[in-house]
Amino acid sequence: MKHISMTERKNRNRNPRIMIVDDEADILSVIKRGLEAKKEFEVDVFSRGEDALREIESHPQNYYDLIITDIRMPQMNGFELYRRIRETNQSIRIAFITAFEINKDEFSKVIPSVEVTDFISKPVSIANLREKIRSMLTDYSVNAAAM
Repeated sequence: MKHISMTERKNRNRNPRIMIVDDEADILSVIKRGLEAKKEFEVDVFSRGEDALREIESHPQNYYDLIITDIRMPQMNGFELYRRIRETNQSIRIAFITAFEINKDEFSKVIPSVEVTDFISKPVSIANLREKIRSMLTDYSVNAAAM
């Protein structure tokens, strides 16, 4: 599956679609409002991994350009959500957002089955989150084009 760069997407009149999964409703509200304020992203938010998974499964594989999930959530944590998404979609970009310090090398040793290169630390400003998302989507488009 070919991934579309942000420039190509703008040319097709569709902003990148981002899914945010976090069990804190106030964080979801702030992030959604902040990311959609400049009409650069379309953002869907979910407070439960199960609901997010159902939404993902109800759309074609390339519907979401990026999924950002909290690690610690009740019922289904971010790692389980990641694993369940990967069962049906190997190519979607997934990042973790967490209030806890993450060392990527240590993380890879402890959980080698989770191939995530992007971690976002809470708290994060909307400006920094917007820039991080742009960077992740651009890097992903470049890497996909090189394959």
